[in-house]
Amino acid sequence: MSLNLAAVFLIALAVVILVILISNIKVVPQAHVFVVERLGAYNSTWSTGLHFKIPFIDKISKKVSLKEQVIDFPPQPVITKDNVTMQIDTVVYFQVSDAKLYTYGVERPISAIENLSATTLRNIIGDLELDHTLTSRDVINTQIRTILDEATDAWGIKVNRVELKNIIPPQEIQVSMEKQMKAERERRAQILTAEGEKRSAILIAEGEKESAILRADAEKETKIREAQGEAQAIMLVQQAMADSIKLLNEANPGDKVIAIKSLEAFGKAADGKATKIIIPSNIQSFAGLAASLKELVTNDSDLTKQ
Repeated sequence: MSLNLAAVFLIALAVVILVILISNIKVVPQAHVFVVERLGAYNSTWSTGLHFKIPFIDKISKKVSLKEQVIDFPPQPVITKDNVTMQIDTVVYFQVSDAKLYTYGVERPISAIENLSATTLRNIIGDLELDHTLTSRDVINTQIRTILDEATDAWGIKVNRVELKNIIPPQEIQVSMEKQMKAERERRAQILTAEGEKRSAILIAEGEKESAILRADAEKETKIREAQGEAQAIMLVQQAMADSIKLLNEANPGDKVIAIKSLEAFGKAADGKATKIIIPSNIQSFAGLAASLKELVTNDSDLTKQ
């Protein structure tokens, strides 16, 4: 019976030891480190991977994230150089650079950063007037970041960036600023309207100019084509006359044929359409030619009867 109890005891003891050993196997995830103390004093900093903690001797003092962290602090009252009280809230982006210093350097790191940020902000804004404060956010951000980064270096913290999230001036100044902004928007709207009207007038003028140029070009082209047509007509008439004269010369006409042609031309000139008729000086010879023509016609008629 005693042997059975001893066996049960040994088995239970082995199970307890196994559970203790398994529970002391630790895995450090990515972008994290564990600060380990041994017998109450700092021993080591575990990085990512599998680690074994000695039971009852080693203790994980702090689990630290190495990721960049963001803290949004509530608005802080600050007074400018010209005695204007305003509310400013800041956003701080920081990262743990030394887990040991972060664990043992300061009691409450986040609270320490908040208080240091508020004090630094009051000191910087106290040297600036209201207008300069509203227009110098980048300068203020850089100054705060530099001061915080130097102060938190002893705490194992690196301040990467500081942003002034909101700058809230007093109510009366807000009303005045809103009026100024409204007047500025109206002024810009008027400028945009004037520029639009100017641009529209320019476009209309350019359109009318181009239209006039196109009309002038069309009229010019029409006149050129009409002149070319008339020139071609004249050339054709002259060519026809030249061809007629050439054919007439090749036919070797007699004086009587030429005279008859002259009478035909004279008859066309005197058909009643002309307003002025010039009678040639050799009209008497034309009369003799007419007599000869009559005689020729008579002889042709007699021959026909025979």
